[in-house]
Amino acid sequence: MKHTEDPEEQRDPMEESEESEELSEVEEEHHVKPGEKPLSRLKTKQTFLKKRKDKKSFTCTQCGKSFTTRQRLERHTRVHTGEKPFTCDQCGKSFRQSESLNRHMRIHTGEKPHECVQCGNSFRSKQNLDSHMRVHTGEKPFTCDQCEKSFTHKTHLNVHKRIHSGEKTHRIHTGEKPHECVQCGNSFRSKQHLDSHMRVHTGEKPFTCDQCGKSFRLSGSLKVHMRIHTGEKPHMCVQCGNCFTLKHNLDVHTRIHTGEKPFTCDQCSKTFICASHLKIHQSVHMKEKPHSCSVCGKSFSLLYYLHVHQKIHSGVKAHMCFECEKTFTTANYLKLHQRIHTGEKPYKCSHCDKRFSQSSSHKKHERIHSKEKPHTCDQCGMSFRFKLNLKHHMRIHIGKKPHTCE
Repeated sequence: MKHTEDPEEQRDPMEESEESEELSEVEEEHHVKPGEKPLSRLKTKQTFLKKRKDKKSFTCTQCGKSFTTRQRLERHTRVHTGEKPFTCDQCGKSFRQSESLNRHMRIHTGEKPHECVQCGNSFRSKQNLDSHMRVHTGEKPFTCDQCEKSFTHKTHLNVHKRIHSGEKTHRIHTGEKPHECVQCGNSFRSKQHLDSHMRVHTGEKPFTCDQCGKSFRLSGSLKVHMRIHTGEKPHMCVQCGNCFTLKHNLDVHTRIHTGEKPFTCDQCSKTFICASHLKIHQSVHMKEKPHSCSVCGKSFSLLYYLHVHQKIHSGVKAHMCFECEKTFTTANYLKLHQRIHTGEKPYKCSHCDKRFSQSSSHKKHERIHSKEKPHTCDQCGMSFRFKLNLKHHMRIHIGKKPHTCE
């Protein structure tokens, strides 16, 4: 089924802007005087459209569309000729209109002159601000004529209509990826996705943080990074109220409440809530410890463990608690400490409703109910719930007696 674009979608954005300005002029001409009945928006538009139709005298020989001035006709003709005389001096992209180039330049400059009066968010174009405002107003002006479902954007309505038509022209459904990278052969559904991918090869990072100067390949990455400076944490856990900068971090956190542990160790079948925890755990099974401390000679299976350990020698404790001014070597230790002040206990026993501030305390407690004894003596096979108990037991075999009578 051939997809026919709505004529309204094909219109020149500048033409729409000019039409809006001319419509405002007509409204001003019909300004209500005292005692007069106000002129409706519909009548105003009808007056405008009649006036506009009478003025049109320049017609496109390609498609028959008419324009009020020769300048607008010449600009329209570029749609047929493909001419793009306005080129960006930053990235080389070309445009048919100077106004389109000006809007594009805001990507490089970071300028967002259109600010929402409701929440303070800023946008590069007036069109994007108008679309955003529907979040606050709840307006959904685009309605499906089949089921009367409404949408905030016309593109969302067009996608929805395919449910009724059965049309599957979108590349998500067909799997078509016509845009291929000449560097590595990867294919993409859209030219935009290919352009973003090409920055992997070129090293281009056009989106720069105005706070710290760090640059990014994608505008979305810059947006997420900015939350470090603003402190914004838009993703909130409905169970405990904790907030997160990334949706992914919230999803991982939620597993604490649901008990879901999708990552399983292939050595001992132990499960974890995230892949990074599994990776750290797997070092337990690795006998090799290639990372050694240059000060005391202690070895570690992971480089991360070595870096944390080295802070003991350097004395660097860069993470400070603002409640009591106590300092810590890692952000994670600080986070655990802060629960003393907040009273937060996110780990709940599945057997007796007891809660804990730390995952390790929670796991140890669970063994009381499960009777699990994971720490086994390699000399006699005796097992213990806690590692400390095993260490005490081992003294029997090695004959060590650390406590001397004075």
